[in-house]
Amino acid sequence: MTGGFLDGNIFRGLAFRILVFLSLALLPFGLIAVVQTREIAQQAAVNTELSLLGLTEQASNVERSLIQEAFGAGEALSSIVRVFGDDTEACVSFLRNYQETSGVYSVVGFIPASGIMTCSSAGGAYDFSAYPDFDRALDRPEPTVVLSRTGPISVQPVLAIIDPVFENDVFAGFMVLSVPVAMIGARAEPPTDIAPADLITFNAFGGVLTSGRARLISAADLPLNRSLKTLDGAHPTVFHDSNTKGEDRIYALVPIVPGVVYSMSVWRQDDVSAGASPQSKLSIFLPILMWLASLIVAFWSINRLAIRYIRKLGRQMRLFAYNRAMPRTAIGPSAPREFVEIQKAFLGMAESIIRDEASLEDSLREKNILVKEVHHRVKNNLQLISSIMNMQIRRAPTEDARRVLRRLQDRILSLATVHKNLYQTDGLERVNAGALVEEIVGQLLVVGLPAGSAVRVDQSYALVQLDTDDAAPLTLLVSEAVTNAMKYIGMPTAANPAKLEISLRQLDTETAVFSIINTVGDAPNAEGTGLGAQLINAFARQLNAQVTSDTTDETYHLTLTFPLPHRVKPVQDY
Repeated sequence: MTGGFLDGNIFRGLAFRILVFLSLALLPFGLIAVVQTREIAQQAAVNTELSLLGLTEQASNVERSLIQEAFGAGEALSSIVRVFGDDTEACVSFLRNYQETSGVYSVVGFIPASGIMTCSSAGGAYDFSAYPDFDRALDRPEPTVVLSRTGPISVQPVLAIIDPVFENDVFAGFMVLSVPVAMIGARAEPPTDIAPADLITFNAFGGVLTSGRARLISAADLPLNRSLKTLDGAHPTVFHDSNTKGEDRIYALVPIVPGVVYSMSVWRQDDVSAGASPQSKLSIFLPILMWLASLIVAFWSINRLAIRYIRKLGRQMRLFAYNRAMPRTAIGPSAPREFVEIQKAFLGMAESIIRDEASLEDSLREKNILVKEVHHRVKNNLQLISSIMNMQIRRAPTEDARRVLRRLQDRILSLATVHKNLYQTDGLERVNAGALVEEIVGQLLVVGLPAGSAVRVDQSYALVQLDTDDAAPLTLLVSEAVTNAMKYIGMPTAANPAKLEISLRQLDTETAVFSIINTVGDAPNAEGTGLGAQLINAFARQLNAQVTSDTTDETYHLTLTFPLPHRVKPVQDY
């Protein structure tokens, strides 16, 4: 689906740019999804807190019912106890009968402001004035619940529910009902599937009343940064904190009797996360999933409808540019109409280009044939002129005239050789200078060195590709140089053997060197007019070449260094 997406510079590719614009187009939807997800997450958090509070209330049903019933019973009993007045026996009998009938309380009694309790279900007199909690209760006569680990009367752990009694707005004493702690465990409901790690009840002073585990274990799970006393007066709430061991915990607080007794459940973080709904977890990743899904669907659609056809057209155009290969198949029956029209336009253009190139090739071939024919006819005409000059040479009255005519005939034959090589060469742009020079030198040696000559000739010609415009001046220069060398080479002797060395080599890709070395002897008629040297310099200027010569008593060395340009040379005025 994404073939070619990572080819080359992906940041300049169509696929990458489409992905960028799709991302920008889908950004508003992503922002909306983020806002909705935040609202969902917040609602999920509220639902989780409500669930924890509900589970806390459910787990503390036993404590709530016992404590609330005890306060209700205390309020009712306080009115009856005041009726008995000083009739202690009747008061004891009544409270004992109520205690036995209820089956909940271990002791029910009334403690007057003096601290000496004489009216109780246990009978007898008990002095509470020396208890520290009694003085505090007198200072703030308000409902409270305290834990007594060894009850002064029942000698067992009890919860003392203390309800102040007022008579005509004057404090008269406390109605006390003792609930055995064991009673709470006996009434405990069966455990549910989702239960807190611990359930703690505590009073407004921060004193722990009951807990679901051993006291020390429960104390270790209390919040580290909040004391129980600071939670007095709080509404139902859920808060996060660490326990005394530094472990993350979630605490749910529910009032049993507001301002008096509270119930607090302790939850492990993993238990709450495990109980969260899968929908709330999925909502966290919803924006990312929506964005990715939208990008994938949109990019897949654009790739199917556009990008793959663009790549297919690109491959067809590249193949046509490389080797003029026409597409074998159509772009596809399912392709959009616009791409079908583009392919038709491309095929029409490609066929037109092929026809035009074929026409150009035919025209070029015809022009090459015409140019070769021109060179062929020029060569024939030059050879005809050479034949006429042969006739004139035979009729010349003097040797000087014949020598001048032969020299002119050599030059004409050199030009004829150039045109002969041009029409025999396949291309018209370049000619093999080595073969051309070798042929011209051979013709000159046949005429200038008759059979039986003792002159030693050494020749070396490399394959040098020369521009056709430089072929004529080079051959004429070589002709003049070889003619001059044979003119001054002299007769060979035992002391000075005659020799002639001719070479053409290529120094680098754009430079070639022609060299000719001849011995110098006592040649007859060796004096000349200097025309050969003038022609050599003139042809060298046409070649943009450098001519150097070195003369000794025995040899003469001529060197021609000329360029092999790959571009058109500047025209010079001679």
